[in-house]
Amino acid sequence: MASTSRSDHDGSGDAPAESTESESALETARRQLSHAATRLEIDPSIVERLRYPKKVHEVTVPIERDDGTVEVFTGYRAQHDSVRGPYKGGLRYHPEVTRDECVGLGMWMTWKCAVMDLPFGGAKGGVAVNPKELSSAEKERLTRRFAQEIRDVIGPNQDIPAPDMGTDPRTMAWLMDAYSMQEGETTPGVVTGKPPVVGGSEGREEAPGRSVAIVTQLVCEYYDRQLEETTVAVQGYGSVGANAARLLDDWGATVVAISDVNGAMYEPEGIDTASVPSHDEEPEAVTTYADDVISNDELLTLDVDVLIPAALGNVITKENAAAIAADLVVEGANGPTTSTADSILAERDVAVVPDILANAGGVTVSYFEWLQDINRRAWSLERVNDELEAEMRAAWGAVRSEFERRDVTWRDAAYIVALSRIAEAHEARGLWP
Repeated sequence: MASTSRSDHDGSGDAPAESTESESALETARRQLSHAATRLEIDPSIVERLRYPKKVHEVTVPIERDDGTVEVFTGYRAQHDSVRGPYKGGLRYHPEVTRDECVGLGMWMTWKCAVMDLPFGGAKGGVAVNPKELSSAEKERLTRRFAQEIRDVIGPNQDIPAPDMGTDPRTMAWLMDAYSMQEGETTPGVVTGKPPVVGGSEGREEAPGRSVAIVTQLVCEYYDRQLEETTVAVQGYGSVGANAARLLDDWGATVVAISDVNGAMYEPEGIDTASVPSHDEEPEAVTTYADDVISNDELLTLDVDVLIPAALGNVITKENAAAIAADLVVEGANGPTTSTADSILAERDVAVVPDILANAGGVTVSYFEWLQDINRRAWSLERVNDELEAEMRAAWGAVRSEFERRDVTWRDAAYIVALSRIAEAHEARGLWP
C-alpha cells in the first residue's frame, strides 16, 4: 500500500496521498514512541507495553444488499491503552482498513488524549468497505450489524467510538440507537460526534479545524509573526481543512491555496474561503471555483509562511521534504509527514507542529460531548468554543515548555508530554500479576 489514509473525520474528497515511500500508521507510531522514549527516563517495560495494543477485535459483518444478495465485510476495533480512562477513537469505513492501521491509529489516539490531558485512552476501528458503493439503507444496515458485533467491547465507560473517514454524525446516531436498543435504555454516551438532537455537542464537527487554526495562531505568535502578515496553504478542504482555512481567513491571515482530490485553487492575493464550498457542502468543488489550478503536489511546495496538510497521510515524504518552502507546518491530518521527511524538515529548521496537538480539537470536544451526555445537560456553542480554546492553550503551554526546556522538535515535545503522563499513570497503577 503506497500510503495510509489518516483522518479524524470524514476525509472523503480530500486530496490523496501519493508517495513511493511506504510507511504504515503502526510503523510511524512505533518509531515516534521509541524516539520520544529516548528523551525521557522511563521504565523500558512501560515503553515495551505501549508498543502493542491491549486488544484487537476482528469481526465479520454480513449485510443484505438492496438487490437481496448478502455480502460479508470485515470490521476491527483496536484498543490500545486505557490506563488513563476509557478507550476513545474513531470508526472509519474505507476499503483499505486493516488491523495494523487500526492499531497504529489507536496508538496515536492514546498520545493525543494524553497530550490534551483528557481522561481517555486510545482506540480505533472500522470496516473494510467502500462507503461510496453503499446506499444509505445499506450503510445503515452495515452500521447496525457492526454495532451488534462489537457491542460487548464498547460502552460509555469502556470504549467510545466517534466519526472518522467514511462515517458521520448520522452513522453515530445509528450506532447509538442500535446499542441502546440492545441495552434496553438510551445510552447517548456510547459514541460521540452524534447530531445534537440525540445528545451530540454543538461545535463537534468544526472542532478539529478550529484547533488547527488556534494552534496556527499560537505558533505564529511564538515566532513573532503577525497573523495579518501570514500566508497559508491548506491541502484538503474537508471538515478539517475548510474550517481551519475559514477561521484563519476571518482572523486576518491570507489563505492563498486550498485543494481537494481534483487539484488546488491558487490565488496569491488571497482566497475568499467562505465563497468556496467545503467537501461537505459541495463535494469536489474547489477547482470548479478556481481561476488558477495547480496540483496537490505543487501546493505542498508553495512559498508560503504556513503549510497545513489537512488531507491524508504520507503526503510530506523524503521525495518532497527538501522542496517544502513553508517556514511552519501545522499538521491537520493524522500522519501527513513520514519519519524520514520529519528528519529532513528538522535539519532544515522547518518547524512542524504535530497532529497529536494541532488536530486534537475533535477528541477534546468529544470529551465535552461525553460530559454533556453523562450529566444530561447540553452546552452552548459559545461555551464549547471557549472551553476548547482554553484546553488548546493549556496543551500548547505544556508542549512549549518541553520544547524550550529540552531543545527538541515540536513533535518530540508533544510526545514527551504525552508519554510522561501515560508512564506516570502506568507506574501509579502497576502491573497486574
